[in-house]
Amino acid sequence: MNRLANATSPYLLQHANNPVDWYPWGAEALQKAKDQNKLILVSIGYSACHWCHVMEHESFEDEGVAALMNEYFVCIKVDREERPDIDQIYMSAVQLMSGRGGWPLNCICLPDQRPIYGGTYFRKNDWASLLLNLADFFKTKPEEAEDYAVRLTEGIKQYESVPFVEQTAEYSKEMLEPIMANWRRYIDPVEGGFGGAPKFPMPANWIFLMRYALLMKDSGIAENVKLTLQKMAHGGIYDHIGGGFARYAVDGVWHVPHFEKMLYDNGQLLSLYAEAYTWNANPLYAEITDEIIGFVKRELTSPQSSFYSALDADSEGKEGKFYIFTQNQLAEILGDDAPVFNAYYHVTEEGNWEEEQSNVFFRKEDEEAIASQFGITTEELHNRLNAAKQKVFDARSKRVRPGLDNKILASWNGLMLKGLCDAYRAFAKPEYLELALKNADFITKNLISGAKISRVYNPQTTEGVAFLDDYANVADGFITLYEVTFNEDWIIQAQKLTDYALQHFYNAEGGIFFYTAVNDGQLIARKSEIMDGVIPASNSVMARNLKKLGLLFDNEGYLEVSAQMLRNIVPHLAKYGTAYPNWTILLLDEIFGVNEVAITGLDHENIRREFEQHYVPNKVMLGGQTGTLPLLDGRLGDTTRIFVCKDRTCGLPANTVPDALKQIAG
Repeated sequence: MNRLANATSPYLLQHANNPVDWYPWGAEALQKAKDQNKLILVSIGYSACHWCHVMEHESFEDEGVAALMNEYFVCIKVDREERPDIDQIYMSAVQLMSGRGGWPLNCICLPDQRPIYGGTYFRKNDWASLLLNLADFFKTKPEEAEDYAVRLTEGIKQYESVPFVEQTAEYSKEMLEPIMANWRRYIDPVEGGFGGAPKFPMPANWIFLMRYALLMKDSGIAENVKLTLQKMAHGGIYDHIGGGFARYAVDGVWHVPHFEKMLYDNGQLLSLYAEAYTWNANPLYAEITDEIIGFVKRELTSPQSSFYSALDADSEGKEGKFYIFTQNQLAEILGDDAPVFNAYYHVTEEGNWEEEQSNVFFRKEDEEAIASQFGITTEELHNRLNAAKQKVFDARSKRVRPGLDNKILASWNGLMLKGLCDAYRAFAKPEYLELALKNADFITKNLISGAKISRVYNPQTTEGVAFLDDYANVADGFITLYEVTFNEDWIIQAQKLTDYALQHFYNAEGGIFFYTAVNDGQLIARKSEIMDGVIPASNSVMARNLKKLGLLFDNEGYLEVSAQMLRNIVPHLAKYGTAYPNWTILLLDEIFGVNEVAITGLDHENIRREFEQHYVPNKVMLGGQTGTLPLLDGRLGDTTRIFVCKDRTCGLPANTVPDALKQIAG
């Protein structure tokens, strides 16, 4: 076994038996490269990544390829989920070189870590040829290699950076139209989502568009959002048998998933479908919300109520094998109910995806049409389908399961914590809040020491490196937990984490946060994460946190940092708005204002629940019978009242939710 045998990361452990002399990222490997003047080969991936497995099997398990790698390179394996800071550096390099990125990510660097070449997946022969060519290039043309490194490293430092904008901004509804013109070009009006293939869920984008549709009274965008929510929930990207979403669809119609199931996707999609239900009470959204939580409880929850990172795309060495069925297999499992099930989920004898006779389940036809086809009522259809799904679930449970990545990451647990709170906000189911509270308790006891977070759970210690997304997403989860419980312990904890981030990550000269802390070991560049991707950028989450905390604590310092961050980003929104949805939510809050809703008195919890049945996305909630937040001062007592404040102006106390909503409506 190589040096990865002592790693805790499931991804690194997958490579511990490779003939490649892998090192984990650290001083030993980096010093060896300098001492021996060898190129560094940085190979980055994650345990649920299908093409990472393919490249490992084809190249890293091959004795001949491994011999080449070991002779000419110091080979370093990185789990991108444990060390996103390293991934960020070399992903920027590959995107600058090729215009695209992804995993596995393979970068060749000079002995001082500066990259000179990189790419994603390589076939075995191409990989071996590339290694020999690069080794020869470094040996025979060192000056040219140095020139490549200088230019590429400068590009990495400039990549995803924004200038400081000094002048105070004036925001208006009119400035939204050029921003939305960009969005409208990308929205698929037939299949939902953005563009063609592949299709990613991108929850933050649809949360923004849902809020925009409401606040700007845009019925066309509202229909785009509803279409996308339905198409995703009906598509093969959703696991109709066990709940939960796969990472993306490889096609343009949401049919064939890339089967890995990630905690971060499902946490955000939980927030999306829960919020969508409050906006538009479609029973489908409630069903999806409940099934996501069921999947996460069953498949990704540890005994201590923390959340694991992912389920692999592969089982028994084949992508999707756990999830696909032939028509004959279903006939054996379901008997007389097989024809109804097959019609509903588009199961055919020849199969509906690349593997012969195998089927990925997806929905297309209207339920009434299926019921009519079989001469039954829709209620009977539901009953038969639910019974059939349980039988398929039981049969599937006996198969070899996809691999579990049991890493517990602070950032992703924060996303799921927020999702659970949003689900409780929408549906008021006690079991949702119970799971959220248990998870929050785990985070505070096992991932936080004082105000310092450890990104990866290690039962031996709470000391460990963490990044801006850990602070931002955990604080966001705690803020949301406060809003649904009015327990000030959570908002105070969120404030502590935010203060730590301001002290250790914030760059006042640039008006933006760095991704790494000032006291962390430095890489070849100290970068900022600005553009929202499949997960909102840590800076956009932090900017929104600071806005909420600034209002709740009446803290001008927080509000000014948030405002400065937004000023820096606004000039970029019209050019490429789809890369900044979370920022644009913050812009909506600036344009329309944020309603501070304080609910006090003996019956505050029932009134809070009633209020949350109405869709007011631009708000923060606070209250209870006790509390120290400034807005509660002088407003506490036994009498149940609702106070609505906005722009430092409060209306008269309302006694009922309808009266409070009238104040918000103006």
